[in-house]
Amino acid sequence: MATFAWGLGFYGLAVFLPQLKAAHPGWSTGAISAGTTFYYLAGAGLMWFAGTAFARFGLRLPVLAGLACMAAGAGALPFLTALWQLFAAYAVMAFGWAVMSTTGIATILAHSFDRRRGLALSLALNGASFAGVAVSPVLLLLSREAGFATAVPAVAGAMALLLVPLLWVSLAPGRQGHADLPPAHDGEIPPLSGQAAGPVSPPARGPLLRSLAFWSVAAPFAIVLLQQVGFLTHQVAFLEGRIGAAQVALAVALTTGSAVAGRLALGLVIDRLDKRAVTAASFALQIAALGIMLASGDALALYGACILYGLNVGNIITLPALIVQVEYPPAAYALVVGMVTAIAQFTYAFGPGLQGLLRDLAGAYEPGLVLCMALNAGAALLVLMRPGRRQAAAT
Repeated sequence: MATFAWGLGFYGLAVFLPQLKAAHPGWSTGAISAGTTFYYLAGAGLMWFAGTAFARFGLRLPVLAGLACMAAGAGALPFLTALWQLFAAYAVMAFGWAVMSTTGIATILAHSFDRRRGLALSLALNGASFAGVAVSPVLLLLSREAGFATAVPAVAGAMALLLVPLLWVSLAPGRQGHADLPPAHDGEIPPLSGQAAGPVSPPARGPLLRSLAFWSVAAPFAIVLLQQVGFLTHQVAFLEGRIGAAQVALAVALTTGSAVAGRLALGLVIDRLDKRAVTAASFALQIAALGIMLASGDALALYGACILYGLNVGNIITLPALIVQVEYPPAAYALVVGMVTAIAQFTYAFGPGLQGLLRDLAGAYEPGLVLCMALNAGAALLVLMRPGRRQAAAT
């Protein structure tokens, strides 16, 4: 799920933009980019209700419906004839993104893993990083060799052929145990709803939104992902001004590769660590990495900074669900993870534009990176707030 969700619904967007521009010379880059922003915002809105969908319909139906929407929306892109159709296609894809990405994966794994959920989630979400080195190159290669109209439907079809049978079987109702019973071993605990069949209704959103406990999770991750997505979008342009285009490809590869390594390494120990303290440390390490990038123009130093920054990229996506697991009751898990992810995505949709605006105003990327460091520092203080599990559970 992670490989195809991020492959088509995240990294794929960067592949789609130049292909759509080439196919429709009358469409401006700004207009196509506006479709991307719309996609992220629509996905954030739909994530808001993903927890409710899982509670009402179980796991299998929403995920399979999301897969169909991701395939249909992406598959339609090569055949658009009007700009409004781009927004319609992205709206359909957004539903797939909402239920197949972090919220859906975290909810599915929460039904099967308890003590080692951190490791399970870290391993699964490495599919997101793998998408950047597998699905995107395939899309690019097929588009060049066979055409855009062949490439996207082919990848979407492969997704359906691989995932539908797996999801149909693995998400069948009743395959999980009972949440109120202690697990005999990982992989045999019950649905989060606490029922063998038919999940219970999650708590209301209103009390959550009025809760300091909720915002001590939602706010810091939204802030950090605002800077992270903004920085990663402009990373190539920033580094080209310091080490040249030839070295930038290696720097980006080091960032992506270290994201996988960081997830795997932390996944092995995160279930035994304080999740909030680990989160604050991850934020601080990114501050250090950005500081090195600002202070040095040496290629080796910048490579090291990219590795340090990348080690924390994947973990910042994984950690919110693990904090929610510790601090919220099982029946609230899917709703809270969905709301936290939705708020983060709504916020980080503006990250690339904010970095671009600061670059245009200042004529350099340095002020934008300073802002990234300040945002991480503030987020580290917020995430270290400990309102107490009692307040979280009460919501």
